Amino acid sequence: MATKDDIKFLSNPKIGQNKKKYCRFKKFGIKYIDYKDSEFLLQFINEQGKILPRRITGNSLKYQRKISTAIKRARHLALLPYVADLLK
Repeated sequence: MATKDDIKFLSNPKIGQNKKKYCRFKKFGIKYIDYKDSEFLLQFINEQGKILPRRITGNSLKYQRKISTAIKRARHLALLPYVADLLK
């Protein structure tokens, strides 16, 4: 009978296994999200200028709300664009 070492896979068996997402704000203890820090807020915006959802960023609900309000405030003050072509 074949053992695990004898079995050869056609593709990588770890393809379906993704890393566990975590909230970076809880991990590093960040309490306040500054709307004036546009470089930091760019991490949560895609190339078109849309806010990335929680399922992609891994943020918790509490911090995702804070991120979205900070992005909206920065847009209102023209620190971030509302719509952009190839922002990054």
